[in-house]
Amino acid sequence: MALLPLALMAQEEGAAKAPAKSKSGVFTGFSGGMMLHGGYLFADDPSKVFSNTGLGSAEYIKGLPKAGWCYGLGGSLRVHLINHIHIGAEGFVSTMPLMKTGSNVRTGWGGALCDFYGNWGKVRPMIGLTLGGGSMKRLYVPDQSEGVHYAESDSTHYNASYTKTPFFFVDPYVGMEIDINSHMAVILRIDYMLPFGTSNTNLTENVAWSKFMSPSGPRLYIGVMFGQLKRE
Repeated sequence: MALLPLALMAQEEGAAKAPAKSKSGVFTGFSGGMMLHGGYLFADDPSKVFSNTGLGSAEYIKGLPKAGWCYGLGGSLRVHLINHIHIGAEGFVSTMPLMKTGSNVRTGWGGALCDFYGNWGKVRPMIGLTLGGGSMKRLYVPDQSEGVHYAESDSTHYNASYTKTPFFFVDPYVGMEIDINSHMAVILRIDYMLPFGTSNTNLTENVAWSKFMSPSGPRLYIGVMFGQLKRE
């Protein structure tokens, strides 16, 4: 019996000297922030850029732009899981000016994101995917404001037109985050919304949901993320 206290003391001392087992929780942080972006969008045909009715003759449509630069902003909110996964949501608005007449294609979208990231010191490379929906607002304003007069109907038609096209999208991306401190990081990202499905030509007034994204192309994002970013 006299040896029992000594045995217990030795056991406690050994447990104190043994290294503590690291326990990695499922939830390892959260973050959110804003991003600016710029990109280059294109289509294989001008009619897919505007997708508007009443643009004029086929020869005239061939002379319209089918590519251009875009810019915009948006943001995202994420949770971090097992120190290697982001799950969250994001939304953006992007504008593509055309023809210097006020014509433009404006895209708004949002959806759920998931990406996988590594930890290399203060740098975290990532690869991921966003799924969701949005709409394209296409405004066409002709070079000249004059209308075209049709003698047989004694009427004048103007080619300026506007249409809104809803869509679903799949958006793969790659990027990296660079820690400034434990609560702020700079994020860089490149994405490309995949154009697939059926072309939105010959639109009517009411447009059903479409799988087609056009024009589409790469966008480069840069922004700042805030939150619980330190990941041991």
